[in-house]
Amino acid sequence: MGKKPKEKVDDQKPNIMVIMTDDMGYSDLGCYGGEISTPNIDKLASEGVRFTQFYNASRCCPTRASLMTGLYQHRVGLQVNGHSLSQESITIPEALKKEGYQTGMSGKWHLSQTYEKENLQEHMKWIANQADFSDFAPLETYPSNRGFDEMYGIIWGVANYFDPFSLVHNEEPIEEVSEDFYVTDFISDKAVDLIDQFSENENPFFLYVAHQAPHWPLHALEKDVAKYKGVYDDGWDALRQSRYQRMVELGLVGPETAPNSWNESGRSWDEVEDKAWEASHMEAHAAMLDRVDQGVGRIIEKLKEKGEFDNTLIMVLSDNGGSPERVKRPGFDRPAETRDGRKISYQNDGYETPWEETTFAGIGAAWAGAVNTPFRYWKVASHHGGIATPFIVHWPKGLKLKPGSINKKIVGHVMDIMPTCLDVAGVEYQDSVRGIDIPELDGKSLLPVIKGQEWEGHDAIFWEHAKRKAIRRGDWKLVAWRGFEWELYNLKEDLTETNNLAGQYLERVKEMAELWHEYADEVGYDPDAKGPTH
Repeated sequence: MGKKPKEKVDDQKPNIMVIMTDDMGYSDLGCYGGEISTPNIDKLASEGVRFTQFYNASRCCPTRASLMTGLYQHRVGLQVNGHSLSQESITIPEALKKEGYQTGMSGKWHLSQTYEKENLQEHMKWIANQADFSDFAPLETYPSNRGFDEMYGIIWGVANYFDPFSLVHNEEPIEEVSEDFYVTDFISDKAVDLIDQFSENENPFFLYVAHQAPHWPLHALEKDVAKYKGVYDDGWDALRQSRYQRMVELGLVGPETAPNSWNESGRSWDEVEDKAWEASHMEAHAAMLDRVDQGVGRIIEKLKEKGEFDNTLIMVLSDNGGSPERVKRPGFDRPAETRDGRKISYQNDGYETPWEETTFAGIGAAWAGAVNTPFRYWKVASHHGGIATPFIVHWPKGLKLKPGSINKKIVGHVMDIMPTCLDVAGVEYQDSVRGIDIPELDGKSLLPVIKGQEWEGHDAIFWEHAKRKAIRRGDWKLVAWRGFEWELYNLKEDLTETNNLAGQYLERVKEMAELWHEYADEVGYDPDAKGPTH
């Protein structure tokens, strides 16, 4: 017989859990209009609250940096991907540990400097798990040295799901995995193990579950893929329409204020020659998220078993919109072979089955344009297809909003998660760490929102990544694709950015552009910043 769950007292500080997916489309989840089977996350939504105007930083590293610190990524060394999170910042776990919180992480870190070995042949063997299981990044930047008591997961940003590179437990490389290893299950299983471990202690815990899925490569379990056989045979145009209709039926959007925008890929399904091959990519994408949700079910079950569920604040989101990437060839973080020497195929090679270990495939721009319904563009963009994320808050003991409600009013950002965690835990933000002064928080605590109280919100929110840029102030958003002119949208009337008003409001464009540059200067934006060479 297992141990009896520990007794809880009325003033027990809550546990806090952040569950983040990687490259998930805005409408992928069932509770956001998707046809993918996500019953466990959907139940969190039905018992919690969904937000329709919550934002991330458009890409993996920037979003993770902002989430961990409550600051714009430019302030903490992650304007571009592949650098280390600045030591001139304090992370959520570093702050919470000071108040007795146990801290754990399972999943993808991607906040440590990545680099190439000098010898290309040596480098390619390294990332294929064929040699030298060490030195994935500077050890002082590992999550176990940025506040996490326990960490199981991946240091780099891309990995083979069946045999991932840079897999570690704290500082120690995990050099071998079992034949039936699948990293999504590993991440979920380790989260369950950490709940088991932490619940034996009276102190509350913070748990960060950072899934790699559904980031490319589209590695999925065949039994999960089989569930979606034929589901996407009508293509991305039909998918965009069916998802939009469900979003309207769910009350997430309305045609009057959020018309369904267009797919920026410009590709028509009617013109596709090998439709079954294209559909198989979306089948794999769906299977990967299905498997994430199965793991969330096990996490919820464990929380309930341990008597932790009612007083655990759970937040669910994605690091950016669906990704248009289809990688053409091996390179910096993309192995040419499996550990046992089998050749890995990329777009330039041609392949039949996208979800197998010997293929590194992505869904491509057209499917990305569909999974981000009702928005335009995708990952990296500062249009809504890149920066808008589903955001679910669930907390039976603390949530004062109506269960199952949809909040269309609050305009939040991933940087708000750090101050929310501090507020919920009763922890004050520090103005210095490691003897170094650190910036004041850019984020604002969402606890008043959770408690059903008035929230001051942001005067403006700033975005920039890879020369894609935007600023939102009130209902107005100024946004530009790399090298293009500013576009202006009234989001109260046009949340999906379909009617560019820049030509009608020249003075507003000028004022907001000036405000964008003020923010850029304040956060330390460097127009010449470059990431690691690869």
